Amino acid sequence: MSLLPMRSFALFLLTFFPIVFYEIAIGSAFGEEEFSEELLLKPLPDRNVLAHFHFQSKAPLTDSFARHHHLFPKAISQLVQKYHVNAMELSFTQGRWNYESWGGFDPISSSNAKPPGVELWAVFDVPQHEVDASWKNLTHSLSGLFCASINFLESSTAYSAPKLVFQPASGSLRYGTLPREAVCTENLTPWLKLLPCRDKAGVSALMDRPSIYRSFYHSQRLRLTLSEPGADGLYSGIILDQTLTVVLLPSSQRDGINYGSETKIQPSWSLSSIFGRKINGRCVLAKSSNVYLQVERGLVTQLENLQKDANDTGSGNFRSNLGFELSVNPDRVHKEVEKVPSILYEYSIKEKTEQFDLSLTWKRPVLWSSQHAPLYASRFLMGSGNERGAIAISLKSTELTQGFLGANSVEEGCKLQVNVLQIVPWYIKVYYHTLQLFVDERRQVVTDFVKTMHVSPSEDKVSPGVMELVLKFPCDMKSAVLYLEFDKGFLHIDEYPPDANQGFDIPSAIISFPNFHAGLQFPDNTSSNSPILSKLQEKGPVLSYTEILLVPLTTPDFSMPYNVITITCTVFALYFGSLLNVLRRRVGEEERRLKDKDAKKIGLLPQVLAKLSAKLRGKSSETSQPSSASSSSLFSPKLIFRVLIVAGIAVAWQYFSQ
Repeated sequence: MSLLPMRSFALFLLTFFPIVFYEIAIGSAFGEEEFSEELLLKPLPDRNVLAHFHFQSKAPLTDSFARHHHLFPKAISQLVQKYHVNAMELSFTQGRWNYESWGGFDPISSSNAKPPGVELWAVFDVPQHEVDASWKNLTHSLSGLFCASINFLESSTAYSAPKLVFQPASGSLRYGTLPREAVCTENLTPWLKLLPCRDKAGVSALMDRPSIYRSFYHSQRLRLTLSEPGADGLYSGIILDQTLTVVLLPSSQRDGINYGSETKIQPSWSLSSIFGRKINGRCVLAKSSNVYLQVERGLVTQLENLQKDANDTGSGNFRSNLGFELSVNPDRVHKEVEKVPSILYEYSIKEKTEQFDLSLTWKRPVLWSSQHAPLYASRFLMGSGNERGAIAISLKSTELTQGFLGANSVEEGCKLQVNVLQIVPWYIKVYYHTLQLFVDERRQVVTDFVKTMHVSPSEDKVSPGVMELVLKFPCDMKSAVLYLEFDKGFLHIDEYPPDANQGFDIPSAIISFPNFHAGLQFPDNTSSNSPILSKLQEKGPVLSYTEILLVPLTTPDFSMPYNVITITCTVFALYFGSLLNVLRRRVGEEERRLKDKDAKKIGLLPQVLAKLSAKLRGKSSETSQPSSASSSSLFSPKLIFRVLIVAGIAVAWQYFSQ
């Protein structure tokens, strides 16, 4: 009787302890991984609203390829381990960032304003001769993961290796773009599947597809980096940042209220009016879940002026001001350490809370401007025809930076550094020796302003052309224009993309200002637990992208094969149809003539009998005259013999019957 409890206890230990150890392992691994979700809202001067979603996942970097992950997406971890990726950034963008209205001197525009289509760059930790193979494998994996045409970047004609002006420049860097790639929900859905709660809970539940894809601009970005190396020089973890930047117009507008003939009040908005949804609590797997409302420096200045005009001191954090009113009081207020600061209102989302619907109601019309980059960059084509042309990059000083540059221009030798990266396809044959530079509408010697230049000419059907320039202009410069000539090449018929008559795209040029940093400056204790605040305070260079150029090339008539096939088939049909008709008519004519000859051999008596029978039937002799074949068969000798036999039998029967 005592053996049974001992056996049961041993069986219990054998089944219970593995479960306990497994739960302990899961708990330790779960504690190492972190996930946070945040949303930044900002009103824009042109009556639009900026919504910037930021999700961050962290995981330890292990050598085990089959390691189980609880929060960090396993597919991304396997990419890092298999292809030895040190850093990577992938973006899908629809629309173009409006640098004039939405600004270009803040962290959002410098880090998340991407060119239309797909942009991908990656840095590999492999020997130099294995970088291209790793890049090709990575593009195929990302293409299948995000349901896109990223695998088109595997060709050497679609990617390059910048060395000077690109920010993460390295010998193991590869960079490629697909300007014509269309962005749709098929790309957003795999991106959301990388989140622990997907779009079912938390901040990501606001991502209503119709609201996002009817916006003026939306860009989904995925950035992968390794944590800071330790004392041994090894990386200990992976950091994955997923961002979605959307610029849209609120559905509820107060256009009926006018304050003057020139200005109108800004449209009031709320989360439900923008996205059609509310936040129903945080994601339970998130370490932090916050919503931020940013009031940029230009708007703060205008609100201060309103308070001064109204002789109202107000509160320093602008919770109650004359410009707008918030429906929910913020949990915290972050203020920049600047003379003219920007302000962030922080709202913490609890696990179990009522529906969170932040709304902003404007009370007075306020006009302000966003901060611009030191120079506004644009690019355009010159020339006409399908043979030659020119590319021009225009740099113009902005009004908000003229005061800053003017103050520094007092110092002798003040220089403004501008980095330019331009990549052109191989069928655009750029003549780099034709580079011309115009400063303040005057032609200058290129070597006086170009301090460093790296040019990699294109090879036909092998590699694109790359031009990297490090320019230094005087601080009081008003405008500058770079001018390059090119010839248009010819492609094989198999190399033309679909809808080739639309034209061929030249990717956006990258303009960066390394001496200007777009980071905000908050107190040191502000960003202790907030990844988005840490990103806003990073001192990255100001970066902007130019327009995509559409170059018309000589294209063949792709409908010609169809026309040739159609005409050929028509000619053959007419030829063989006529031939068969003629052959068939000839045979019928010969048969008719033979039958006429046979009819003439029958004699006069059958013809007389045929006419007599036709009259007895009431038909004319012409229409009812049998053909030669029928008449010959009617009065054939066999038929006459049969008639005579029948008549003889009838006479005999009549004779014997009497």
